[in-house]
Amino acid sequence: MKRGLLLLNMGGANSVDEVEMFLRNMFSDKNILTMNRYIRALVREIIVTKRLDEVKDNFVKYLGGKSPLPEITNSLVEKLRGRLDMPIAPAMRYVPPFATEALEQFQKGGVEELILFPMYPQYSTTTTLSSVEDVEDRCKDLGYEPKIRVVEPYYDDYDYIKMSVDKIVEALGDNDSQEYDLLLSAHGLPMSIIKAGDPYQNQVEGNVSAIRIYLHERGIKFKNIKLVYQSKVGNSAWLEPNLVDVLRTPYNRKVLIYPLAFTIDNSETVYELDIEHREIANKIKYDDYRVAQCFNDSDEFAEFIAKKVKSL
Repeated sequence: MKRGLLLLNMGGANSVDEVEMFLRNMFSDKNILTMNRYIRALVREIIVTKRLDEVKDNFVKYLGGKSPLPEITNSLVEKLRGRLDMPIAPAMRYVPPFATEALEQFQKGGVEELILFPMYPQYSTTTTLSSVEDVEDRCKDLGYEPKIRVVEPYYDDYDYIKMSVDKIVEALGDNDSQEYDLLLSAHGLPMSIIKAGDPYQNQVEGNVSAIRIYLHERGIKFKNIKLVYQSKVGNSAWLEPNLVDVLRTPYNRKVLIYPLAFTIDNSETVYELDIEHREIANKIKYDDYRVAQCFNDSDEFAEFIAKKVKSL
């Protein structure tokens, strides 16, 4: 049976012109805004109107007019092609390249089994489910009926945890870990989504526990290790503690932030964590503020994905 691989992610604007598309598509997603479609459309317009100009300005000023995510993803795909004998493509949820483009090629090429690798380590209805449903809907529109297999969440996989700690150690450099607070930063979610049964919070907490255990095994001690959540939007209750609140009331002025819910750097790591939140740390006069990089297109991450795919 001929197989094909799709890397699922939300995507990142390829240019300033795509920022509005990203926002509109994201806030049109029933898994993101879980109200009825009429209220969702109203809320979407309010959010997009309020945020569009600021987000566009930040893209130009700090990101060179585009998200780093598409380019890094393409590089990762090239590395995977050297490890897996199958067609491989990215499938972004909110901006091109959308899944349809790859699915059309897979259909023409006779791919009978579709393997979906979520670039989200922890499962959420807002990420993995949304992306998988999108692929299923697009297959239906094409009259394409491959067998679909989804790689399981890997938030507590030993190799994933090892790669995470390697990134933390890399960001620490030659500094003494015992002088730093390690802030494990996951993307936040509204409590309404968690209360509806989304497993994300439990998996994030499991991820943090696994990192704590692995750090202990390697004899790496931080002053404190704390789970925080970033990227809150609006006034409703979200998962806490909020990273901004933690940074504004420091117990320790040396921090290292590891982006727990991302595997590829994007505007929420490169801009939000490394620029916007760094400004808070600078105003409060932190002694050191460090942000670890994501796995990106590293050989280790490419090997990790290839191993997962081969095991199916």
